[in-house]
Amino acid sequence: MASLIKGNASEHAMHHDANLMVNEAVGVPAGVGADARARRADAFDRWLAGLLPRRDGVALVAVGGLGRRQCAPYGDLDLVLLHAGVPGMDDLAASLWYPIWDAGLRLDHSVRTVAEALSVAHDDVKVAMGLLDARFVAGDRALADTLARTAADHWRRTAVRRLTALREITETRWGAHGELAFLLEGDLKEAAGGLRDVGVLRAIALAGITDALRPAVRAAHLRLLDTRDALHEQVGRRVDRLVAQERDGVAARLGLRRLQLGASDAAQRPGAVDDGDALLRRVAGDARTVSHALDDAWRAADRLRSGRRRGADVRPVRRPVARDVVEQDGELVLARTAIGARPDASLSLRVAAAAATTRLPIARATCEWLAAYCPPLPSPWPADARTALVTLLGAGPGLLPAWETCDRYGLVDGWLPEWTRTRSLPQHNPVHRYTLDRHLVQTAYEASRHTREVDRPDLLLLGALLHDIGKGLPGDHSAAGAPLAEAVAARIGLPAPEAALIGTLVRLHLLLPDVATRRDLSDPVTISRVAERVGDTTTLDLLHALVRADAAATGPAAWSDWKGRLIAELVARVRTALDTGALPAPAAPDPALVAGPLPVVHLTADRVAVAAADRRGLLATVAGCLALHRLEVLAADASTVDGRALVECRVQPRYGLPPDPVALGADLRRAVAGDVSVTQRLRGRALAARGSGAAPRVVWHREAATDAVLLELRAADAAGLLYRVTRALDEAGAQVRAARIATFGGDVVDAFYLVGGWPSDAERARLEAAVLAAV
Repeated sequence: MASLIKGNASEHAMHHDANLMVNEAVGVPAGVGADARARRADAFDRWLAGLLPRRDGVALVAVGGLGRRQCAPYGDLDLVLLHAGVPGMDDLAASLWYPIWDAGLRLDHSVRTVAEALSVAHDDVKVAMGLLDARFVAGDRALADTLARTAADHWRRTAVRRLTALREITETRWGAHGELAFLLEGDLKEAAGGLRDVGVLRAIALAGITDALRPAVRAAHLRLLDTRDALHEQVGRRVDRLVAQERDGVAARLGLRRLQLGASDAAQRPGAVDDGDALLRRVAGDARTVSHALDDAWRAADRLRSGRRRGADVRPVRRPVARDVVEQDGELVLARTAIGARPDASLSLRVAAAAATTRLPIARATCEWLAAYCPPLPSPWPADARTALVTLLGAGPGLLPAWETCDRYGLVDGWLPEWTRTRSLPQHNPVHRYTLDRHLVQTAYEASRHTREVDRPDLLLLGALLHDIGKGLPGDHSAAGAPLAEAVAARIGLPAPEAALIGTLVRLHLLLPDVATRRDLSDPVTISRVAERVGDTTTLDLLHALVRADAAATGPAAWSDWKGRLIAELVARVRTALDTGALPAPAAPDPALVAGPLPVVHLTADRVAVAAADRRGLLATVAGCLALHRLEVLAADASTVDGRALVECRVQPRYGLPPDPVALGADLRRAVAGDVSVTQRLRGRALAARGSGAAPRVVWHREAATDAVLLELRAADAAGLLYRVTRALDEAGAQVRAARIATFGGDVVDAFYLVGGWPSDAERARLEAAVLAAV
């Protein structure tokens, strides 16, 4: 439906116009909140009642959002035209549906008798759930009431055996949409903990299995509905995914305001969060509430089914699974001997470790007892607690649900007081998909895949859990997090050298990917500097495993085969330097490029190599031609051998599809030969593709290379950027012997190796101005 909302977000947050419409034809009002949703439902009811002619044995029934009177501003209509075997229903339905479509509304519709509706519901659990929201709109009220009453009765009789199918459908949806509590851009409706799950809770509650809709769940549900209302109005159409660029506007419509700090330090102190961050944390908290309630509801249903199979007079079997922990009815509970006046301080950790390794949930009563009576851990921790934590972190897939359960009841805050600050903390780098707390636990899970590759798997798991603990604090998070991680390691009870190694892992956890993607790995200075900072092969192996775990936990954009090969190459060279002291020798040129007639062009799936008569600007020409064919350059090397200029580039398709190799080869040959038509196309395309966003920045690095100085450009990514910058450097008289390109979401960090010594202040200023003008 067309958007009729005018004005900016702040105006809507502060002054809702009661006469503002999201659909003028129907008279559907705008607005956020329960009252606005009820007004929209009333407007739809009045309008739809006017469309249905009076006829015995026919009723219009609403299901979905209109059935629940929870109409989002741009939601769909879900309608059932119910009849008692009345003839001519096709014509009647057409006279009803077409005006709805003409009004610009999205419609899900069906025409059925009561028996037909119940038959479909019998075969499809989703339809059965939908009929639980059935509400009379117009026509024969008795007929509509019969459907609603019979559908509810049938659900109550059959729900216990149908919940298995419902759970399978729900878990499939979770697999497709993820967990709303931990996603930076989650779907408010379909993700785990979202609005769809509240519908599942309502169905379980109506079956009388458990009180699934407790006050906390109802409050969370209302806030999620408000958030969706605000998102619809902010975007002006139906959308349920809360993407990053809309968070601030949605927060403003909801009246979420930034924490008021002193004007001088509001941008500096970690307590200053903007509106979007506050919204994301609120959504995460509400999604957790819904998810926890649904977990409890599934368990209640499981207990009911197992009790029916066992019989009323048979006591549940208790099976020991770990010290002080037993399984009962598919849940973990405390052994009777563990419950005493002075429980063991490590008991909560040992229960969590048992839950993770057995992949069984901890009973709610057990969690509540541990939260109320388990004493705080001493400092340093006893060995049992330390062992249980490592076991928990290394448990693989069982870690995530066990950790979340313990976090729900406040047990994690007792183990790690630093965790409170990380909970639901947004991460603003677009490559991240999770909030900070989930990212840390996910990294530990991913690190468990690499524990057999390192000498100290326990330190790898702890380093993974703590590697980003400094995020949200002022300054570089690696530097800020290292002392925090060391303090945690010391409190856990690690000896001083091992606690220091945890700090080193946190401090250097970005070293390998940064160097691998932004430096020349054939340069001895690069390898010697990394070896000096790492210190020994044990630390090197731990960092290599941590890097892979961190990338896997970050998201698909954080890793590629090319990046993995670069990091593996760097690790191998640094290992050789640490073991033998030998540094890499300069790479020999490709023999195929130094022989034969010029120009020489070699193409493979990820490599482009060109040899031409020695002249300035060849690297820029090759880079521009590659951009013309939508190839991204990941690394480039330029050299001169016996009067030949050689350029070798590692590339990947910018949009996924490789270019035509015949056309690319032909353009490269013409371009390096100076063909004016190709160079004109290069310049036109490059000028049209300039980036936007924050101002670009140039950073100089002294003594970072053997025979060159390093100019690093940080700017918005754009097609043809490498061409423009290398061309500007060439025109300014600088000789580029290598370039390394690292992409981070929509930004790049391009490193250019400029042949020669450290330039004067005036020369640096001149080159910097040329580069920035080209961006």
